[in-house]
Amino acid sequence: MKVITDEPQYSVGLLEGGIALCDVIDNYIYEQTLSEKNAFFVADLGVLMRQYVRWRTYMAQIRPYYAVRCNSSPAVIEVLAALGTGFICTNKSELQLVQSHGILSEDIIYSGVCKQVSQIKYAAKNGIDLLVCDNEAELHKISRCHPNAKLLLQVSTEGSGQDNEMSMTFGCSLKDCRHLLERAKELGVHVVGVRSHIYSACEDDQVYIHAISDARCVFDMGEEIGFDMKILDIGGGFSGSKIQLEVINKAVMSIVDLYFPPSTGVSIIAEPGSFFVTSAFTLAVNVISKEAVARDRPDQAHENPSPNEEPEFQYHMNEGVYGSFASKLSETLITAPSVYRNLSLDAPVFSSSLWGPSGDDLDQVVEHCMLPELNIGDWLTFTQAGAYSMGHPLCAATDSPPPPVYYVISSRDWFEMQDIGITNDATLKNFSLVPYCLNSCQTAASLSVPA
Repeated sequence: MKVITDEPQYSVGLLEGGIALCDVIDNYIYEQTLSEKNAFFVADLGVLMRQYVRWRTYMAQIRPYYAVRCNSSPAVIEVLAALGTGFICTNKSELQLVQSHGILSEDIIYSGVCKQVSQIKYAAKNGIDLLVCDNEAELHKISRCHPNAKLLLQVSTEGSGQDNEMSMTFGCSLKDCRHLLERAKELGVHVVGVRSHIYSACEDDQVYIHAISDARCVFDMGEEIGFDMKILDIGGGFSGSKIQLEVINKAVMSIVDLYFPPSTGVSIIAEPGSFFVTSAFTLAVNVISKEAVARDRPDQAHENPSPNEEPEFQYHMNEGVYGSFASKLSETLITAPSVYRNLSLDAPVFSSSLWGPSGDDLDQVVEHCMLPELNIGDWLTFTQAGAYSMGHPLCAATDSPPPPVYYVISSRDWFEMQDIGITNDATLKNFSLVPYCLNSCQTAASLSVPA
């Protein structure tokens, strides 16, 4: 298959002839085992397309705006742009990244909570007019630096984050909205809609119902003051599961039809981030250190357990929470990995904890899981690794660069992308699509899921 490209920035391996994603992971582990044993990602771009199709199936009336901070991988941006999503950016670098892919300014929302004046001016200069605002100080900055801005008033959502002690509440309260709307009118700043802040992986459909009913109140206030408000952003909180989408769609669309029927001309948007990328990325890491401790004496790491004590193992990996597992710092649960090794079904497993390379007490990736006894140099793979894992390392615990990303797509997914009309000369221009070839010297191995 020939693809016309214009100075491609990265290659995408086309999986043909029965080559599966697990074969690709095996291949790169084999190559890294022979070299430096660095961590790496494998990204299946077909997942992005399938998630987009799932969104359009269950949320057809709501346009997705992808939250760039979730994963700013250029291939992700390019595929989602070709699919027709909008983009939510929190800072100048994200704005520049999205614009470098030819995204129209009207498809970008600048959502930073506390915006630098220089970055507001950048948005104004580049025609990015949709900005989020939730307090009077931001309102004054925007009125001075971006008089043509069109604001989405961010409203705090009842119930959002109440079950998460680490969450922060963003947005103005419903009772403060009128004051902000009146100040915006006095300052000559146009308010065009409402944005709800909803925490990630929200399973409670009542949160969305409260958010939409509150938005209706704000729309009524704005219309009384003289604003023509036409955008309702119901926020994020989408985990990626089909069941969650079905539940939210049933709840959301019934109240949207009640409060914002098509006759109002209001556009409904949402901010899926993790929804698109979480399951698209797999992270492979290497075990670099190992300690055994007695389970009933965890504070005595250097004591050898007695023959009658079952050991507990502490493993250090070459990636931690100050790198690819940064989402752990926000209390995101990291699921247990798979072990890259041929194991018998009756292989014993032991209580284990997984740590990053820094030696810091906060650098614990997985507090407890059951794994067979590992050796230094063994490989672990983490699926569901696409969200909040692609940033730069947060500390200098290692001099290794961020893990590389190897992009692949199956021939079936590629043809389906063509069928929905996104792969042409004007889109995916940075792709260099090449048939993926396995290393002919590779010894077959398998991934074993721990008990």
